[in-house]
Amino acid sequence: MDMTYDVKFWKTSVYAGKKKTTYTVRWELEGKEWRKPFGTGALADSFRAGLVSAARKGEAFSLSTGLPVSHLSRAAGVTWYDFAIQFVDQLWERTSGNNRKIVAKALTPVTIALLRSQPTAFKGVDVRRALREYAFNTLRRDQAPPEIAVILRWVQRNSLAMAAWEDESTVEMALRAAGTKLDGTPVAASSVRRTKRVLNVLFEYAIQKKVLQENPLPKGKGTTAAKTSSAVDKRSLLNKEQASKLLGWVYSRPRGGQRLHTFFAAMYYAGARPEEVVAIDVGDVRLPDADADDQWGELLLHTAHPEVGKQWTNTGEVREERGLKGRAADDSRTVPCRPGLTRILRAHIEKEGLKPGDLLMQGEKGGDLAGSVIRRAWRRARKEVLTSYEFGTPLGRRVYDLRHTCLTNWLNAGVPAATVAEWAGNSVPVLLATYARCIDGQLDDLKYRIEQAGELPDPAASGS
Repeated sequence: MDMTYDVKFWKTSVYAGKKKTTYTVRWELEGKEWRKPFGTGALADSFRAGLVSAARKGEAFSLSTGLPVSHLSRAAGVTWYDFAIQFVDQLWERTSGNNRKIVAKALTPVTIALLRSQPTAFKGVDVRRALREYAFNTLRRDQAPPEIAVILRWVQRNSLAMAAWEDESTVEMALRAAGTKLDGTPVAASSVRRTKRVLNVLFEYAIQKKVLQENPLPKGKGTTAAKTSSAVDKRSLLNKEQASKLLGWVYSRPRGGQRLHTFFAAMYYAGARPEEVVAIDVGDVRLPDADADDQWGELLLHTAHPEVGKQWTNTGEVREERGLKGRAADDSRTVPCRPGLTRILRAHIEKEGLKPGDLLMQGEKGGDLAGSVIRRAWRRARKEVLTSYEFGTPLGRRVYDLRHTCLTNWLNAGVPAATVAEWAGNSVPVLLATYARCIDGQLDDLKYRIEQAGELPDPAASGS
C-alpha cells in the first residue's frame, strides 16, 4: 500500500475572514503538504491531536489521503485500478458492446490521473491504448501482448487507493484529466458528460460494496458541465437537388454502387438509423404489387446491428445484434415506404435474388454491410459532387445527415410531430429539441392563423 512514516506537523493556521474564521490543520508526508479546514479552533485541535497521537503510536500514514491507518476507510485497502477493473467485469455481461467501449474510454484518462507519478518511461498514447483496449476489456485483458502487460503492471503498482477520492483536490484533478485530450486540448462537452455518467455508476457500485461512503463527485451550484446542444445544424441538411446528385453518383459506381444506393435511399426516404437499415430483413419489407394503384409500402423495424468493433462483442463480430434504440428488447416500429423507395427496394430485391430471411442490405460477400464501405462511399460522393466550398461545410458531412434530412422534410411537410417521432423511434420532446430549428415553410400559414384570432380594438377609433 502507499504508506509512509515520514510525518511532520505544522502549527494550525488561522484565517479571519469577513464572515467567519477558518482554522486549518497542516501536516506533511514525504515533503507533500496536506490541509484540512475547520470552522472552530476546538475541532481543528481535536483533529490535529488525533494525527499526532497516531504518529506517536507508530502508525503509517497513507500517501493517497494523508491520514493514518486508524483513520482510513475500506477505500484505502483497494487501488483505483483494481476496483475499476472489478467494476468493468461485473458490468460486462449485462451491457452492450458500445456501452463497454464508452466505459473503457471514460475510465482511461481518470486512471492515468490517479497515478502516484506519470508514466514517463512509456509513451502516453501507448498507456492509453493499453488501458482502453486491454485493461478495461474483460475478454482481452489476459491476451495483452508482452509490451502491453509491462505497462499494465506498472500502472497497477503505481495506482492510488480508492481513498484518494476522499480528497477534494484529487477529485478536481481527475475531472480535469477526463476533460482533456492527450495533446492538452479539451474534449467535446458530450464526452465529459458521458464520463461523469460512467463515474456516477461506478461510485454507486463502490458505495454498494462499502468501499466508499458517498459519491465524491461535486454536486450543486457551480458544477454544471459545459453546455451541449442536441439540435441539428441546419447547414448539414441536403436539399432535393443535392441529395439526388449524391445518390446518383453512388448508383453509378461500378462496384457495389446500386447496393449502396439502396442503403442511402432507405435512410433518405425512411429516416431509419444506419444500424437499423443494415439489419432489415427482406421479410420485413412490405411492398405492394407492382401493378397496384397505391405504391406506398411499409418497413417493419425491430432489430439494429450497431458497429462497435470486434474486440467489444461477445461473438467477435464487428457488429452486434441489438433491439431498437431506447426501446424494449422485443419492441418494433413501422415506417412508411413512399412510392419512390418502393420502386428502389423492389428492384434491389429482384436484382439480388433476395427472399424472406435474407438481409436486405448485404456486403459483397454476404453478411452485414461494412460501415467502412458505407462511409468511404459517402465521402467520395461528397468530394465528387459538391463544390469545394460545399465540401468544406457541414452539408451532408455524415451519413447520419440523410436521416436528419428525412425527418426535417416530414416535419416541414406538416406531418404531426407525434407521428414523426413514432416513425423515427424518438420521443416527441427529443424530436422537437433536435429539429425545431429546421422546421420551415409554414410561417405564412402560421401568421394567418394568428391574425384570425383577432386584434384588440383601436382606442383611437373607439373615441376613448
